[in-house]
Amino acid sequence: MKARLAALAAVMTVTVLSTSAMAADFVVDTKNVHASINFRIKHLGFSWLTGRFDKFSGNFSFDDKNPDASKVKIEIDTTSVNTNMAERDKHVRGGDLLDVDMFPTAVFESTSVKSSGPDKATIVGNLTLHGVTKEITIEAERVGGGADPWGGYREGFTGTTKFALADFGIVRDLGPSAKDVELTLNIEGVRPK
Repeated sequence: MKARLAALAAVMTVTVLSTSAMAADFVVDTKNVHASINFRIKHLGFSWLTGRFDKFSGNFSFDDKNPDASKVKIEIDTTSVNTNMAERDKHVRGGDLLDVDMFPTAVFESTSVKSSGPDKATIVGNLTLHGVTKEITIEAERVGGGADPWGGYREGFTGTTKFALADFGIVRDLGPSAKDVELTLNIEGVRPK
């Protein structure tokens, strides 16, 4: 009986190790600007105000044979918010919006990934923004993956999500049309050699 249990444990260990070894780890390629985090929010209900975060970092694991085992973590430098207007950026960084002096970093970390079609997945995870952590859902799509011209291997994804600013304690009145922000993440990762 002990021999059977030991053999079963060995098989399970090998299975777990081989499964985890199949998932590859990637570093988000921000060095060469092959990734972006963009946002948009309505301005007075007349148009979209768009912007981005210029500084962020992250990593993810991905196995195309088992995409549901994927994981992702992204850290955003909120002081790098850029709406293409210096005076507005100063306002967005201020105490009644992002309050970057108090909360200089936002973090998203996945808790589950569920395939929703070919090269599509729903990613659920925790976003910490403005000192508040809430669960959000990102609808993601694999753009592609493969060898690059420099001898490396890359995977690329895009994802979108929408959430209420008030959910993260940002309650400044920006008008009735500016309650929600939409994020688009374009993430290209390179597998470390």
